[in-house]
Amino acid sequence: MQDVQHIRNVIFLGHGNSGKSTLAEALLFTAGTLKRMGKVDDGTSSMDFEPEEIKRQISISTAFNKLTWQKNDVFCIDAPGDDNFFNETRLAALVADSAILTVGAEMGVRPQTEKFIDLIKEHNLPCMICVTKMDRERANFQKTVDSIKEATDLNPVVLYLPIGAEDQFKGVVDIVAGKALLFADGGKAEADAVPADMVDEVDSLREALMESVAETEDELIEKFLEEGTLTEDELMTGLVAAIKAAKITPVCVCAPLVNKGSSTVLDAIVNLLPSPDQRPPRIGINPKTKDTVERPGITDAPFSAMVFKTMADPFAGRLTIFRVVSGTLKGEAFYNASKSTSERYGQLFIMSGKEQKPVEQAIPGMIVAVAKLKESTTGDTLCDEANPVVYPAPEPLPAVIAYAVSAKKGDEEKLFSSIARLLDEDLTLKLTREQQTHETLISGVGQVHLEVVGEKIKRKFGVEMELRPPRVPYRETLKGKVTVQGKHKKQSGGRGQFGDCTIEMEPLSRGEQFEFVDKIVGGVIPQQYRPAVEKGIIEAMERGVIAGYPFVDLKVTLIDGSYHTVDSSEMAFKVAGSLAFKKGVIQANPVLLEPIMEIEVRVPKDFVGDVMGDLNSRRGRVLGMDSKDRYEVVNAHVPQAEILLYALDLTSMTGGRGTFSTKFSHYEEVPGQIAEKIIAEYKAETAE
Repeated sequence: MQDVQHIRNVIFLGHGNSGKSTLAEALLFTAGTLKRMGKVDDGTSSMDFEPEEIKRQISISTAFNKLTWQKNDVFCIDAPGDDNFFNETRLAALVADSAILTVGAEMGVRPQTEKFIDLIKEHNLPCMICVTKMDRERANFQKTVDSIKEATDLNPVVLYLPIGAEDQFKGVVDIVAGKALLFADGGKAEADAVPADMVDEVDSLREALMESVAETEDELIEKFLEEGTLTEDELMTGLVAAIKAAKITPVCVCAPLVNKGSSTVLDAIVNLLPSPDQRPPRIGINPKTKDTVERPGITDAPFSAMVFKTMADPFAGRLTIFRVVSGTLKGEAFYNASKSTSERYGQLFIMSGKEQKPVEQAIPGMIVAVAKLKESTTGDTLCDEANPVVYPAPEPLPAVIAYAVSAKKGDEEKLFSSIARLLDEDLTLKLTREQQTHETLISGVGQVHLEVVGEKIKRKFGVEMELRPPRVPYRETLKGKVTVQGKHKKQSGGRGQFGDCTIEMEPLSRGEQFEFVDKIVGGVIPQQYRPAVEKGIIEAMERGVIAGYPFVDLKVTLIDGSYHTVDSSEMAFKVAGSLAFKKGVIQANPVLLEPIMEIEVRVPKDFVGDVMGDLNSRRGRVLGMDSKDRYEVVNAHVPQAEILLYALDLTSMTGGRGTFSTKFSHYEEVPGQIAEKIIAEYKAETAE
């Protein structure tokens, strides 16, 4: 078991296809954890092993592994770069001690890189930027570094300068040590002299590095201003302190696919990034006293841990993955402070790709898993019962796209029990029942997200999911006032049926639903039959008249009627009420109402015009705008029918940089020609 000082806990961040998983693979291979180096493109990567990941060649869920380098244990967290799975990345960033941000040398910073930079800043994570893909065509280190400086305020400084590019990429110059490292087999590098044509560039980068480091500490800046230089020891000590305090971000360079530069990245991880005890203590709340509690990342503190992922494993059952924050975990039970319950567990595991390796105990910084816990779920805090603490967990990202879901071959029960098992694993997945349209809706963060859920369910549970756009919960109402008679008379030998009522119908204000007034004078309709008239109207309102949608905002006054001493019954008056309602609606200018949603769209400034134009084309009304950080927030009212699949359109309009949230606002009348189309579709359906 390692000492905490020899543990590193690193999350790999970066947009899709920036080389995160390939870099992790190269580091694991160079450190000897993997016997052969897999490739994402071949489906042999140890970090992207789920069939859905192999098919799409992207990371879908966070993967874990551990390597040992220079007697340090490095816990690697490979987080998804795709927006559809960003919630996984947010949760993983919460438990990491440091980050490696990957940027491809041939593409530079992409729009989505901003999200990862925001995440690094939010958690104040010490970070290292790796310029990957130096072996690719059009790889340009300087251009990439310039784009990083432009896009981020992480204060990047070049630590390793590449020697050559594309197929001539053969080594790096270590700016601090002032020596070249030429690539050898197995990801290693051998020291050599700096090439003559690079000496001037190396000197000026070393000068810039000294200046950046000196600016982070008063003593160093004084010395640098007086003497114009720092010793190698001062430079190294100042650099490490500045990186650990997240004041400076070192830039490394590599070509993970051909395993060039892996050893220099590994050296930087263990020499420059913090161990758990060097990070600020984590702040939580004592659930009993409500006092603030601080837990440092040391073994002597009381045990505490954060659950940040749950997996449905086909063999081990449910796997609960957590990061030890403080103290030492050994034994067979812990306390779940979020659920106020004790949990017993069997074996403790370390995750190694798709395999689990047993361990006896866990200390701060370690990422471990246990199987078959009954109560603990993602976001919970585990701790020592005598020293309880609850760490705050972020709210899952809101679902932005919803489909009506059903089983392809009618096995509804199996489908919904399968989805229920995935709800534990994926907090952004939601299953709801829409009362009005009688549809079950599945909601997620994006189209790809829901497609992957369908693929997983088919593979793991053998049932196929069918998705279709949900029906819009329209409503019906009327605009005019009318007096109508409803008469139900049936004679079929023996006792007949007779009910007769006259009602006044008029609209109520929006949202007032229904009001029934009994104004019968004398006994023209006996007291026991009058509630039946109301009941008949309410039942008919549920089914609607013009398009099959529920009827709302209606006042009905019962003013007259007649009855038969033998043939009248509650049933007959219920039918009479229903007939009067349907007849009255047709005469009183019926209209369709549609749900209007309040939408908040968050986009970079460049896209505001496009987004506002698009919302107007969707019959939207822009209410106003705010600025937040680098983004503009557009608020608008838009009919729900116009934004059922808005997530897909916003993504393509903004290159994935726009986000939005919606909530129900109110109902409004549907414009005439659109209402006619909806009514015609309803008539065609009922005719069939």
